[in-house]
Amino acid sequence: MTIEVQESTQAKAPGRLGDKVFSRSSLIAGSLILAVLAAVAIFLLAQSLPAFLADPADVNDGQGFWVYVIPLVFGTVWAAALALAIALPFAIGIALFISHFAPRKLAQGLGYVIDLLAAVPSVVFGLWGITVLAPAVQPFYTWLVDNLGWFPLFAGPVSGTGRSILTVAVVLAVMILPIITALTREIFLQTPRLHEEAALALGATRWEMIKVAVLPFARPGIISATMLGLGRALGETMAVAMVLSPSVIISFALLQSQNPTTIAANIALNFPEAHDLGVNVLIATGLILFIITLLVNSLARMVINRRKAFSGAN
Repeated sequence: MTIEVQESTQAKAPGRLGDKVFSRSSLIAGSLILAVLAAVAIFLLAQSLPAFLADPADVNDGQGFWVYVIPLVFGTVWAAALALAIALPFAIGIALFISHFAPRKLAQGLGYVIDLLAAVPSVVFGLWGITVLAPAVQPFYTWLVDNLGWFPLFAGPVSGTGRSILTVAVVLAVMILPIITALTREIFLQTPRLHEEAALALGATRWEMIKVAVLPFARPGIISATMLGLGRALGETMAVAMVLSPSVIISFALLQSQNPTTIAANIALNFPEAHDLGVNVLIATGLILFIITLLVNSLARMVINRRKAFSGAN
């Protein structure tokens, strides 16, 4: 009887003004995000229809829209995948070092450096890639072609300037490294202390404790951080446009002077000179990039939802 009276009193109790403001503000903010996303999608779709419905003879010197966009999609996915393959192992290793191995003062300093690195503008990374990285790695590229040129990824002729898709991948990897590292570091630090102490009490070494307690707990968070980094790599513009000598081709060779370009870089380079149907074609490629990003994030969400029940986070 007492419980029923308390529940009735709580149900009739007027809400606080602060709670009402917070609740309505959260609702407005969430609705605004959805509205903006829908507006962007509608704009892209409306502006892309002329490109989709145009005569193939009027697009890309008569080759059609899809012949034009497929190499761009390949270059976007290929560059982002290479960058992710380079950055992810380093990001996880650095995050583990900061959270579980480094002394406290060193860990704090490294954490600040990682956070500051995430704030560096992409144009600065592009300048670094052109002036420092590309000349430095060109002799190494030459060595790879001379000794491993039989492997398709390292087939020649080597780029004389070092500005290749692999250089772009390294630049993108450096750009997404702080994002993945900062997020995974915070996730590692949230691992329940009892889980770690239980593993150590059972005789596990520190590395074994990380394998059985930390990594399973952090797996959904690692996936989320990886997808955020991949999203930036997919949409990066200036660094790719500055470093790469682009060509609308499909090629897996990493060290040649002719390289596939990305959708974002192609839009940035060609939009100032585009007119009439050319503008619609570029916007249509932007719609394709928008869809790719949504698919990647949706896939990541599916993986997280399947894994989170086994992570120990709940």
